[in-house]
Amino acid sequence: MKFLRAALCALVAFGVVAHGAVEVWATAVLEVGALLLLVAWAIHVYRRETEKVEIAPLVLPLLLLAAIVLGQLALHRSLYPYATRVNLQLLIADLILLFLAGQFYRTLADWRGFIWFAMTLGFAVSVFAILQHFTFNGKLYWLREMRFGGNPFGPYVNRNHFAGFVELAIPIGLAPLVLGRVRRERWLLVGLFTFVPVVALVLCASRGGLVSLVVEMVFLGILVALRRSGTQHILAGAVVLLLAVSFVSWLGAERVLERYATLQPLEVTSSKRAAMARDTMHIFLDYPWTGTGLGTLETVFPRYETLYDGKAVDHAHNDYVEALAETGAAGGLACAWFLVTLAWCGLRRILQPRNAAASALQAGAVVACAGFLMHSLVDFNLHIPANALLFLLMANLATVEMSPSPPRARTATP
Repeated sequence: MKFLRAALCALVAFGVVAHGAVEVWATAVLEVGALLLLVAWAIHVYRRETEKVEIAPLVLPLLLLAAIVLGQLALHRSLYPYATRVNLQLLIADLILLFLAGQFYRTLADWRGFIWFAMTLGFAVSVFAILQHFTFNGKLYWLREMRFGGNPFGPYVNRNHFAGFVELAIPIGLAPLVLGRVRRERWLLVGLFTFVPVVALVLCASRGGLVSLVVEMVFLGILVALRRSGTQHILAGAVVLLLAVSFVSWLGAERVLERYATLQPLEVTSSKRAAMARDTMHIFLDYPWTGTGLGTLETVFPRYETLYDGKAVDHAHNDYVEALAETGAAGGLACAWFLVTLAWCGLRRILQPRNAAASALQAGAVVACAGFLMHSLVDFNLHIPANALLFLLMANLATVEMSPSPPRARTATP
């Protein structure tokens, strides 16, 4: 099973470094990788026979959403069947990987390994992003031309999508730190793995990302208050954040503030975002029950566009209204089921913990999901395959019931 866990982590890392897996070839790698992992797991279960299959709480809502989209195709309710089939393939791949995560990660020790992977990935990508930021030559990885332009940061063509990635990486180290569940000898390492992504998030100058980080910190503060953790641990988290802000100031606060104050080429204005959300809601009102078909917004939107600026609109910059427009009330109910399950199970695992160490890991995952979902109000990170996959894995961590680690494992985390 270790090999399968490593393969899943490799797939996540690939998606991130491959520009979020937004290109067709990268998306295909994720989809084929999901299928191969499923086959490998099935062979593993067949050989062992006694392996118990676990169904994570979030699998059923996604399964219902996939069934709704399949119904759109079967009943010819999609206005662009090809786009719907393409997006259904990616949804099924995500569903497979979410299901497999439930089989690969069951104990506290398993999830601790995933947390270390996610923190290491967040740290490594953030270091690269910072280096590229100060030595940028107009090309991704200093080699690849951006044919259609963009506002790049790190491996992502859009800095807001880099922000979506680090929003998921920051809390998983910070939460155990402030909750006092990190071994003393690992404070410095966990602090460093949290400090660097915070610096990268501030430097990328994503307004939505910065607001989401503030939301995460407020939410984490509320959780700490409810759990009545010691002030020394809260101070440790505050020091990490303060050092990150101080470091950014030392690097050049004026340059960063200038980026926050000015719009970059191809960046969507707040008025345009509001108009797109409003126009997308009109699509939902015209197709209220089953929507226009998953992935059809770009095709349908021109009929409803009220603030034309000469640019094609591929996403509504609001994942919630886009989901309603494309899947209707039926899909909206499936999404609501997913969010309610995430909130209910996640908060119950944190506030009524059976294991303090597991609860600390799950607190980080819940906070990460909260920030990511907040950012989805003004962007489309759920349509970036790598970010969506990492979000689903964090959501799975937040909601599952962990088995105890073997007796020889300690209870501190990470």
